Amino acid sequence: MQPLNYHHLLYFWTVAREGSIAKASHALGLAQPTISGQIRALEQSVGQQLFQRAGRNLVLTEIGTLTFRYAEEIFGLGRELQETLRGQREGGPNRVLIGVADQLPKLLVRRLLEPVLAVGQPLRVVVREGSVDRLMGDLSIHALDVVLSDTPVAPTVKVRAFTHPLGESTVSLFAVPAMAAEARRDFPRGLTGMPFVAPSDGSAMRRALERWMVAQGIRPRFVAEIDDSGLMKSLGEAGHGVFAAPSVVAAEVVAKYGVEEIASLDDVHEQFYAISVDRQLTHPAVVAICDAARQRVFDAPRATPAPGARSSAVRR
Repeated sequence: MQPLNYHHLLYFWTVAREGSIAKASHALGLAQPTISGQIRALEQSVGQQLFQRAGRNLVLTEIGTLTFRYAEEIFGLGRELQETLRGQREGGPNRVLIGVADQLPKLLVRRLLEPVLAVGQPLRVVVREGSVDRLMGDLSIHALDVVLSDTPVAPTVKVRAFTHPLGESTVSLFAVPAMAAEARRDFPRGLTGMPFVAPSDGSAMRRALERWMVAQGIRPRFVAEIDDSGLMKSLGEAGHGVFAAPSVVAAEVVAKYGVEEIASLDDVHEQFYAISVDRQLTHPAVVAICDAARQRVFDAPRATPAPGARSSAVRR
């Protein structure tokens, strides 16, 4: 196969986006025969047909569709590079890439991201969600500026990264009103046998909850184990079981999902961290997230619990 000619790829990408050679000709300011010739040259280079005729229209072939996806990424990265360089020239970055561990509560993530909109300069926020391992891989190649997680960098992770504590929250239990009332009648023993929508095995909150359950001598019935915190709450909202969330967002959980807070587990805590490849945080947006988390999110007074909610300390 011949080396890829990116001018040919650009013409192909433009035709695919515009839907016709005529429209691409107008967008590129080139004659239609010129564009047709460049696409033929690209097809000869890859050894495959990229378009086929469907009446008067051009339709991507299977190989054409695959090529278009790669072209989208290539030219998308080119646009991002231009924006980044423009931002550096104008005095600062105009984009922040944030990785969010999929087990983090979305209501909490929203509160953490709100300060980014007030950094005082035009800024585009790009958020990517995934497992901590995958996000750490992206961080290591500078595809992310920061990772937000409920676990610090593990000693086994072969990535040079630094953990910046954001704060911590006690954990609360929630359920639909009828189930919450039943759980409160003999709390915490009343949880034994009750359906429980649990965080995924091995997550920080799951480990903390299991330690609490062992200490209290209770055995709920795990009906589901969920990585995604939003799905966990949705199942709880539908009445499938008790679920847990950080107490710092208890008021929002109650309001959004129509559930009640059963109890706040005073000695069960979940920690939250920002992870970066730099010992000292420098990106203004990342600094804003960390400062707001420490000063306004985790240190803020907690809203009054819902009527009937209890507080339960762990007995160690």
